[in-house]
Amino acid sequence: MPTDAILSTARQFLEVDPTIPVTLEPIKRGASGRTIVRIKSPVHEPFIGIHWTDERADNKQFVPVAHFLKKARLRVPEILHENLKRRVALVEDLGDVDLLSLKDRPFSERPPFYRSALEQVDKLFYAKPPKEFELMPPFDAALYRWEQNYFIEHLVEDFLGMDATPLKGHPAFAALAEKLGTGARHLVHRDFQSQNLLIKEGAVYLIDFQGLRRGRQEYDLASLIFDPYLDHSADEREQLLELWEDIADERPETTLFHQCAAQRLMQALGAYGNILKNRGDEWYRPHIATAAKLLREVTAGTDLEKPLAPYLAAIP
Repeated sequence: MPTDAILSTARQFLEVDPTIPVTLEPIKRGASGRTIVRIKSPVHEPFIGIHWTDERADNKQFVPVAHFLKKARLRVPEILHENLKRRVALVEDLGDVDLLSLKDRPFSERPPFYRSALEQVDKLFYAKPPKEFELMPPFDAALYRWEQNYFIEHLVEDFLGMDATPLKGHPAFAALAEKLGTGARHLVHRDFQSQNLLIKEGAVYLIDFQGLRRGRQEYDLASLIFDPYLDHSADEREQLLELWEDIADERPETTLFHQCAAQRLMQALGAYGNILKNRGDEWYRPHIATAAKLLREVTAGTDLEKPLAPYLAAIP
């Protein structure tokens, strides 16, 4: 059992005998093939235990990527102990406050945290992994097409129950994948959204970075600025772009930025549909309508607008 492996590893790390109580508190996250718990004992401050399986290829990347990012001076949780044979890592507990938890605070209070998060994207841009360092396969046309098919299968067919044939052969999707799959090959988090940005002592830390790979920086920017969980207004998105410009001395080119946003939103919609159908987690349902609204906005006037229209219109 995953919890048995975590508990055994935790006791080994703590060097305590069986009479010392060690408790595990589940932490609910959307991770696939991972068990994440908070570990408490009277002999050590709380820390996090993670157990992974081979359900997803990127799960085993968490530990090496964490070490790399730490060495590159990005803000990530410290690895306290690892037992790769048992597929367990014990990591620093950053707490439960993430960027999403600030959603109900006035936007005027949030820019310092957004700046802290965006500074990590900028720093990631310059991080240089060793040549022998193993990354997940890069964002290329094939991966972008996979994300699009994920959207088609889980959102259109499974969630909406609609015939997706017109989408599967539409050239606009292949053209988008080809456009985004060429060019920039910088490191990207791949899931740079509000739940994966934890706040500790006023600074934002990255988590769930095991999908690190090469791709377009604009994909990470779009993941946060067009985050369905936060549902930023147009004015708020403009403020975030101005903040990014202040950090990086440039703004993303609008067309490319919206193309990355469209791609990311399709991926998110596919994930929401999959979670609802296969796990029955109703928390994600309202975010489908928000993501669809944003997808309509970023594809307006493009070759994607017409083929997507009947499906997005069917979302309640």
